[in-house]
Amino acid sequence: MVGKKRGVEIDPVCKMEVDPDNPPGGTYDHAGTRYYFCSKGCNERFSKDPDKFLKPPSALPAEEEGHSIDPVCHMTVDEENPRGGTADYKGERYYFCNPTCNTKFTADPEGVLERYRELSEEDDKAEATEPMSDASSSVLDIGGMSCAACAATIERSLRKVPGVGEANVNFAAAKAFIKYDAARTDEEHLKEAVSKAGYVVLEEKVDQAVKAEEEQAQFRKRLLFAWLFAVPLLVVAMGGMVGVDLGLGEGLSGWVQLALATPIMFAGSNFFRVGIRALWLRSPNMDSLVAVGTGTAYLYSIYQTIWGGGHLYYETAGLLIAFILLGKTLESSAKAKAGRAIRALMELGAKTARVMREGKEVEIPVDEVVPGDMVRVRPGEKIPVDGVITEGDSTVDESMLTGESIPVDKREGDLVIGATVNTSGTFIFEAKKVGADTALSQIVKLVEQAQGSKAPIQNLADKVSAIFVPTVIAIAFIALIAWLIATGDPAAAVKAFVAVLIVACPCALGLATPTAVMMGTGIGAKLGILIKGADALQRAGEVDTVVFDKTGTITRGKPRLVETYAVPGADDTKALQLAASAESSSEHPLAKALLDANEAPLLKASGFKAHVGRGIEAEVEGENIYIGTISFLELMGVDTKRLERERERMESEGKTVLALAVGAEGTALFAVADTLKVGAADDVAALKDKGLEVILLTGDNKRTAEAIGREAGIKRVLAEVLPADKEHAIRTLQEEGRVVAMVGDGINDAPALTRADVGIAIGSGTDVALESADAVLVRDDLGDVARTIALSRYTMRKIKQNLFWAFIYNSIGIPLAAGVFYPFTGWLLHPVFAGAAMAMSSVSVVTNSLSMRRFKG
Repeated sequence: MVGKKRGVEIDPVCKMEVDPDNPPGGTYDHAGTRYYFCSKGCNERFSKDPDKFLKPPSALPAEEEGHSIDPVCHMTVDEENPRGGTADYKGERYYFCNPTCNTKFTADPEGVLERYRELSEEDDKAEATEPMSDASSSVLDIGGMSCAACAATIERSLRKVPGVGEANVNFAAAKAFIKYDAARTDEEHLKEAVSKAGYVVLEEKVDQAVKAEEEQAQFRKRLLFAWLFAVPLLVVAMGGMVGVDLGLGEGLSGWVQLALATPIMFAGSNFFRVGIRALWLRSPNMDSLVAVGTGTAYLYSIYQTIWGGGHLYYETAGLLIAFILLGKTLESSAKAKAGRAIRALMELGAKTARVMREGKEVEIPVDEVVPGDMVRVRPGEKIPVDGVITEGDSTVDESMLTGESIPVDKREGDLVIGATVNTSGTFIFEAKKVGADTALSQIVKLVEQAQGSKAPIQNLADKVSAIFVPTVIAIAFIALIAWLIATGDPAAAVKAFVAVLIVACPCALGLATPTAVMMGTGIGAKLGILIKGADALQRAGEVDTVVFDKTGTITRGKPRLVETYAVPGADDTKALQLAASAESSSEHPLAKALLDANEAPLLKASGFKAHVGRGIEAEVEGENIYIGTISFLELMGVDTKRLERERERMESEGKTVLALAVGAEGTALFAVADTLKVGAADDVAALKDKGLEVILLTGDNKRTAEAIGREAGIKRVLAEVLPADKEHAIRTLQEEGRVVAMVGDGINDAPALTRADVGIAIGSGTDVALESADAVLVRDDLGDVARTIALSRYTMRKIKQNLFWAFIYNSIGIPLAAGVFYPFTGWLLHPVFAGAAMAMSSVSVVTNSLSMRRFKG
């Protein structure tokens, strides 16, 4: 395969390099060859039509399949019959319409392609799908956005940058997430694209929670200022209709209204500044609608005030600004509340650390700790960074990370995690991971990425938003012209024009998905469920099959003594004491299970000898002791007849059996097993109650696996499956039409976690788990699997409700404002009520998202 390096495979779809030992997108076998993928999307595209990606590729595909673009003259060429022939360059095949173009290309391929890229910047699709040789990612904080249309404008500008493979802008999070080819572009070009779109990249690291609260405070001040003038403006303008006569007269009333409306327009000055700039850049947004609508009403009224005659719409312009500021204040409130999950996580960390510098202990800000520093932690203090204890011992409260309320014993060589609390002794540890590399920082980063990502369902809103504003402006002008023609009344025409522009503001549409995603991922973080992205949050709700790994996932992961049998005349306590004493020199996990279960004092043992794979022998209190399999005891000349029946029973129950002989007589049996985690059976039952099928997948022998399955309440057990074959087992389930969630420990289950529709890693969030899984259950609680699925379904329900409210307001409001129903019913939406309706659409969406705080799992 072209460009393949040693130990590296090339994804046949996107041409990215893939580690064959851990392909993120899994593998696919075709025509006797195994292909490796960087993502599930590439795998799925390849599996639908392998030959499409295996034929010599064209670097410049045309819209029509089977055709390419001549890079010299840009004409479309039939790949089956290229009149100018073909030329291969850097692993790509180019097609030509005539031999002259082929000759020009061969003489200077790089120059021709550079000119082609410059002329093709408007082709977003071609730029977005170009393969990336050196994939990088960047997150930019964006300033100046006011609605979903702004986000769409920035996305289009970013996708025009050569080398950008993916660009997603989240309006609610005010962030742009970009994947690009570092060999072809860099962050400076990305920032330039944002600037060209009319927005700004905030250079300093932005705390979105703080920014949202500052924004909320600013909008609140503007809101109070606007309503301070809006109320008297309404009284002056409309008082006569309700019997309130201020005695101003028509002429003076107009000037008073102008004086009251003007400060309100200044309170909404940001709408005009951003909206007019967006119009100038031919990327109209929500602020453009507000600026054109309220500006038209305000300027028309000034004209009527100066030159006399006609209706005034000062109260319309002023009240619209006031209502829109109300909606903006509520939006900023939603952002602030959703961002507090991030701040709460960040505040868990320590602020300072005591480090040893030049033989002295000094206290420094935690940001100044570097790997290799020796850090002292006293009782009651938070551990500042991640590291390994080098001196001392203690107990540490790790509930922040694991949810386990019982402190964990720590001694030399043990790992300690930043933000956990030292409860008793003093110890010194060596800093290993600091800053952005700590477990806490990785969790914060994961939640930030999840809150800023897009759920697939948002594609609908994005597509609508991209064409929504220009369409609304067109409808508003049509309404203006239609009313002028039908009535000859400029005032009525202006009223319809303004009402259409205002009622259509797409704030609610832009907020519908991201506010719910931000709340959902924030709730998950509080529950110890780290969901990697909005796509995973959506897919989890579609799961119908949950596959559990056995060891370390549904079981404790280490063997325990579960049963002891002593032959008649022997004492089982004494037998265990003898066995533990003999095994005291062994490091085998089964030996540790006997030692952990024994409560009697250990007896002096000598002559220890291990027989690998069979058992051990030793001398205890003058007696020859043998421990191991029955066949081992028989090999040692031991009579095992009295142990046979119980041994068969224990093994039929899936237990590992160790036999004990004292001298030449079989004396006792010890049944050792990896036991279920506490509550595992109840957690499996909870999944079944949600209508999900639960499957156990393990490499253990069938008898042991089925025994664990029966205990957990799992009927379907896939046993004796090697780690390398687990991914294939998941694929087989998917081919049955199932939507599969794989629950594993995130290490040996990595291929299966990646292959599954939703990979869920159990544990404290190791690097492999974060890379392989879509969600990490920090608390190591199987009940969180059901909670993850429940949270997904709950979030999706809220998103659909939000989209309904966003669409229903516009579906009813726009034709009502335009006067479509007026000839039949006399209904016409006044611009003031249009502004109120627009504000209420945002209020309903934001309120519905904030109500998610009631979710309990």
